[in-house]
Amino acid sequence: MSFHTQSLLADPITTAASEVSKHRFTIDGSPELEAALHRLCEKARDAVLQALTPPRVEGMMLGGGYGRSEGGVLRTSRGDQPYNDLEFYVFLRGLNPLTARKYQHILHQCGEELTVGARIDVELRAFSFPKLRRSPTSMFYYDLVMGHRWIIGDESLQQGCDHHCRAELIPLTEATRLLMNRCSGLLFSKERLQHPFFSRQDADFVARNIAKAKLALGDVVLTAFGQYHWSCRERNHRLQKAATDLPWDATLRSLHSEGVEFKLHPQQSDLSAEQLRTEHQAVSKLARELWLWLESRRLGQNFQDIQQYVFDSSNKCPETKSLRNLLINFRTERRHLREPFRYPRERLLRSFPLLLWSWNDPPQEKLLRFLQRQLSTKAISFTQFVDAYRSLWAQFN
Repeated sequence: MSFHTQSLLADPITTAASEVSKHRFTIDGSPELEAALHRLCEKARDAVLQALTPPRVEGMMLGGGYGRSEGGVLRTSRGDQPYNDLEFYVFLRGLNPLTARKYQHILHQCGEELTVGARIDVELRAFSFPKLRRSPTSMFYYDLVMGHRWIIGDESLQQGCDHHCRAELIPLTEATRLLMNRCSGLLFSKERLQHPFFSRQDADFVARNIAKAKLALGDVVLTAFGQYHWSCRERNHRLQKAATDLPWDATLRSLHSEGVEFKLHPQQSDLSAEQLRTEHQAVSKLARELWLWLESRRLGQNFQDIQQYVFDSSNKCPETKSLRNLLINFRTERRHLREPFRYPRERLLRSFPLLLWSWNDPPQEKLLRFLQRQLSTKAISFTQFVDAYRSLWAQFN
């Protein structure tokens, strides 16, 4: 078993705060950017140890792109600037469902305070090593275990996490979840592209989500064939060499390269709504074809079009447990108990394809009523439906 990990500070008590990390956050960011990110890590560590008693904190790691040394570098007239969020995972002793909300609230406040002066979002999430050890393999856990930077603690804390180190064990449901989330970004972008006034912020949002989708399309294929990797550069290398015989191979390779470049060197978009709309339509069209291919493969059916997939009554989340689904539905939304034993994410899987790929203005009556039931809303306009979808997506993405 091998890990791609980096140690910033092995001991929060005895290690000097001024120690300079020997590892990078980015592949080619300036020394000034690297130093600024290191200072942010130190501030985050200090904030955690001040907010919680040190014996409670078992470990702390930086995940995401910066934790994997592949963080985004935004080139500006003021020099290199950070672009991605800083995602810290704080491992606490004695964390359980009864205390999780309390500690997460404390860490959330710390993150908000750090965000104010950081120019990027800082997230601190309460976690525990027992939970990491007993959790099944997923893309999130694989990425975290294989690519991170220690802020408090060291590699010895990850004993018993070997099952998170094998990408071939990542289930196909994770590919579906990744594509659903990136297609959700395309859906939110579609809604923004309909704004009568299209702002610079709208352009940045749309361009960023298109770039994320470009990267995800290739990642989904790699995951489906057991070839996913924590490094976006290695994934791109594998995709360029892969021979999958899919009809979109060449396009997937090209788009993935563009997605990797944006991830490592993001740019603030100055494109017009019309220019972005053209690119959005092309990426969305390919995403639709890949979605039908993936879900046909995952569910063992042959879906020819989106409406056949959406209105098919078979369980879209067969890997979930019925009794647990009942408890989740009862706890989160008692009004939506028409299918109490189905996992709520299934409602997302049935809703976003219609909104992204099948919506017409005015919509078909059948489609309208179906979406209202799935999203528990009285919405009638596209924007209203997207808002209702976003609310559910925030809970079960």
